[in-house]
Amino acid sequence: MLLLLLLQVSASCLWLGRSEVVTSFESSCPQFFFREIPPNEALEPESPAWICQRYNNQYYFATLYDRNRRIPVYSAYLYQPAPGKRPKTWLVEPQLMGLTYPKTMEKEWTLLNNYNVSLEQLSKSQAIYQDYKNLTGLNRGHLNPSSHHPDPSSRKATFTLTNIVPQNEKLNGGAWNNYEQQMMIRRTQGCNTTYVVVGAVPGNNYIAKGRVNKPSYLWSSACCEVDTNHRKSWAVIAENDRNEVQLLTLGELEDVLTQLYGRGQVSLFDSACPR
Repeated sequence: MLLLLLLQVSASCLWLGRSEVVTSFESSCPQFFFREIPPNEALEPESPAWICQRYNNQYYFATLYDRNRRIPVYSAYLYQPAPGKRPKTWLVEPQLMGLTYPKTMEKEWTLLNNYNVSLEQLSKSQAIYQDYKNLTGLNRGHLNPSSHHPDPSSRKATFTLTNIVPQNEKLNGGAWNNYEQQMMIRRTQGCNTTYVVVGAVPGNNYIAKGRVNKPSYLWSSACCEVDTNHRKSWAVIAENDRNEVQLLTLGELEDVLTQLYGRGQVSLFDSACPR
């Protein structure tokens, strides 16, 4: 009986170690989703991690992370742009290694020097800075961009490698940048609150000797509350090897993602957001 109990405790600890970051967005950081409802399970990878992205003891956005491919599935945040400096320091998520590590993002240097963590140990749980060095034709592409945030701490929080994918450099600096910096400003005119979910569809190619997946598509969707009774939405998708962004309705993007992911009908926002 005692052996059975020990086995049950051991199994539960393994489960927590694998899935802890948080067990669900609804219970830990629902504020980043329209009506506190995240996208449905049709986007979930085989080995997911739900991360409430914490920096300086505060949550700034939410990321569903694909542990196997070492890229985010999506990041969700509130659109609150403001002028400010772009951060330069890249951070990682210690908690992806297990429950005994800090639940706030840290510099690799801090973990290696203060927590007796090896780079190999860290690299098993996520992408590291070395994975993105010496890239040809690709950038570290933010899903959740720092420029969509209002202050230094919130902008620094976007510089975690769990919010990054290998992105075509022409797309990142061209059509995708135009969407983030110009079209979003136009589209959010009259919005009180704008909820954004931005993601990456896994591809067949990898960087860093097969460690980090290069997405085939990037996509973004927004649900804007104009007032209590009025909402509007929009979406875009881009192939990750072309400098071109296609504008879609929210419903059209959900249908495209349903085909691309092949795991059932995708729903990105609560049904009260117009399709």
